[in-house]
Amino acid sequence: MTELTLTTKNVDRIQADAVVVAVGQRGEEARLVPGAELPSGVAKELSGLLPALGVTGKVDEVVRVAAGKDLAADVLVLTGVGPVDDDGPDLETLRRAAGAAVRTLAGTADVALALPADTPERVGAVSEGALLGAYSFDRYRAQHRAPVARVELVTDLARSKAAKAAHARAVVVADAVAGVRDLVNASPSDLYPESFAEEATAAAKGTKVKVSVLDEKALESGGYGGLIGVGKGSARPPRLVKLSYSPARAKAHVALVGKGITFDSGGLSIKPAKGMETMKMDMAGAATVLHTVLAAAALELPVRVTGWLALAENMPSGTAQRTSDVITIRGGKTVEVLNTDAEGRLVLADALVAAGEESPDTIIDIATLTGAQMVALGSQVGAVMGTDDAREAVVAAANEAGEQFWPMPLPAELGESLKSQVADLSNMGDRFGGMLVAGLFLKEFVGDTPWAHLDIAGPAYNEGKPRGYTAEGGTGTGVRTLLTVLERTATR
Repeated sequence: MTELTLTTKNVDRIQADAVVVAVGQRGEEARLVPGAELPSGVAKELSGLLPALGVTGKVDEVVRVAAGKDLAADVLVLTGVGPVDDDGPDLETLRRAAGAAVRTLAGTADVALALPADTPERVGAVSEGALLGAYSFDRYRAQHRAPVARVELVTDLARSKAAKAAHARAVVVADAVAGVRDLVNASPSDLYPESFAEEATAAAKGTKVKVSVLDEKALESGGYGGLIGVGKGSARPPRLVKLSYSPARAKAHVALVGKGITFDSGGLSIKPAKGMETMKMDMAGAATVLHTVLAAAALELPVRVTGWLALAENMPSGTAQRTSDVITIRGGKTVEVLNTDAEGRLVLADALVAAGEESPDTIIDIATLTGAQMVALGSQVGAVMGTDDAREAVVAAANEAGEQFWPMPLPAELGESLKSQVADLSNMGDRFGGMLVAGLFLKEFVGDTPWAHLDIAGPAYNEGKPRGYTAEGGTGTGVRTLLTVLERTATR
């Protein structure tokens, strides 16, 4: 992982391959945004050259220019922060600007960030963005361009206790997001239920997180019909992983549940070939839960956190679950399977019931659950459903963390479409409002516990070009929001 340190050095004396400064938009003009102070001559000359250089200051714009003789660095990098007022860029804009610059500078050894970092919050945001932007997945590449090796963030607060704490938190967050991205980007031939469980066990070793794993025999005897049913078509059987972080004097107990379909072919209701191309990412929810629990432990949050990873591979075969099969979820409710490609809700149902058996104060599940989420909200905005207080707590945390989640309703009338003629309910309902129908299905398995459901089908995987601190492939969306929920819970 890229090394990031804080420094009070003068910008002009830093020996680096590149120094990064911010450029914003004031009306029609691009202007330098005050950060660590550049030599007056450099700042004046650069300000005059911005129009000729074609610099606009728009978000995600990164432009390199020669540093000149007054700087010890080789290159000056201008990163856009978009429209700015007298208060300067907001925290998420700073994350994106730092991330875009560091991502673009891959292949460079040493980078100095002279971005606005005059508060602990800004120190944290710039640090987080830079480390997220430095992410690189090279597991399967013989040749690759290495990410930036070292980053120095120039700030007068480098010796401040609050700034150091913000920096340390950013390192934990970025490490957690990178862990999720690594799992999501892994080949499904390498990451399957058993190996995922092994990865979780290895990741928790040496931490305060305990791990227990239920194999297919334990799942069968425990009545986990959703996991068993979905996993029947694969030669690689399902697993349920439980992660337990239980600090002394915990202020609350939050259960996190993640969908972990390590590859989703659709089962016998098979997807078209194009629809399967990214289905290695269908375990992003479970990966997010794993690394959120580990991050909570690393930050020593005074909250009990239990994570549940519902892991299965959804494949077609002679032993696969059939449409019209009736399965029994843990706890006894029966489900008629009308579509084997609506499998995520089945494995989540088992895990939600198991989570509720421990009487947590809140349950939050996260899943790449429905294509309808992308129809409703696109590829960058996640959806939140659930009981009012839990849903609003997640939305507030997302806003603070800089992730985009939108509150959605659970209209009772749509639940009528989940009725089955032969079972307690079916796994499919009305096609219109399919995201909400899936949420209503999950609601059947949480009882009276405050609960929120996050659908990240679009945001979990970036099929487009890199942007800001977000690389192609797995994004790690949800980690920052869930961790912020836990932090807010700790300060109640």
